[in-house]
Amino acid sequence: MSMTNWAPEACTLPTAEQPFRVAEFDSLFAEHLQRVTRVDPATLDLTLAAEAHDTAADLTARETECCSFFRFELTPDGEHLGLRITVPPAHVDVLDALSARYG
Repeated sequence: MSMTNWAPEACTLPTAEQPFRVAEFDSLFAEHLQRVTRVDPATLDLTLAAEAHDTAADLTARETECCSFFRFELTPDGEHLGLRITVPPAHVDVLDALSARYG
């Protein structure tokens, strides 16, 4: 798995569409990411600007459809939006790649 393509083989999103999905995450995080915290090997906490809520909700819902092993939890708190990403132990490498890319 490369840094530019963190999608695992378990992802059902067509390969041709994967770069577009990565670009959507890149855009979301470039515009709104404020902090990245690795809670444990299977959990990554991101803090985004609150105005990212609708975009993050849509993007994480679509990502869950093709990569069902992801668990996304959005927690708005006024001026920030918490995004917790968890994966099962078999997919920790995906979280490693996300953390390295955006952290």
